[in-house]
Amino acid sequence: MDSTDYDDGYLPSSVRQAVKIVIAGPLGVGKTTLITSLSEIEPVRTEELMTEAGTGVDHVDATKTTTTVAMDFGRLTLNSQRVMYLFGTPGQQRFFPMWRHLVHGALGALALVDTRRLEESFDVLGYLEDLDVPFAVAINSFPGAPAYDVELLRSALDLLPQTPVVVCDARDRTSSAHALIALVNYLYTAAQEVPA
Repeated sequence: MDSTDYDDGYLPSSVRQAVKIVIAGPLGVGKTTLITSLSEIEPVRTEELMTEAGTGVDHVDATKTTTTVAMDFGRLTLNSQRVMYLFGTPGQQRFFPMWRHLVHGALGALALVDTRRLEESFDVLGYLEDLDVPFAVAINSFPGAPAYDVELLRSALDLLPQTPVVVCDARDRTSSAHALIALVNYLYTAAQEVPA
């Protein structure tokens, strides 16, 4: 086998720049799933079994048995010189203080939303605003979840007119990539508008 065809998981020596993006959202919204669908390496996951201690505190689908307790991490090569690092936040509010460290140095965040539990996204979006992190919103399509017009969701979430809102399926790589592209386009446009 030719050595240039071998992928050992390490970055090629040509990489000169890393870009950090945060994937945020409430518990059970699909952050780990989205990172897994995009990452070219086996993602680092800090999932643990949910316990009875979370009953009445952590509101999720009864089929969810694990939860992220620190972060998820994935990598996506953009070109021969640039990579994107994806950091997934834990979803429970009690872990929000950790977010300050996770968003440090990030260009922006992709906030995942579940229309079945829209109200759980308010604290997440507010916290991203408090941390001054530019973000796009991705409505994760769950089977059986109500579908709403994007502009209606924008109004319900009290988003600024320029905040991108896209619909995605976090299980699907192409769909997840389109959501990430919406965020990157937004960040690029915002950077072009900043006076030199």
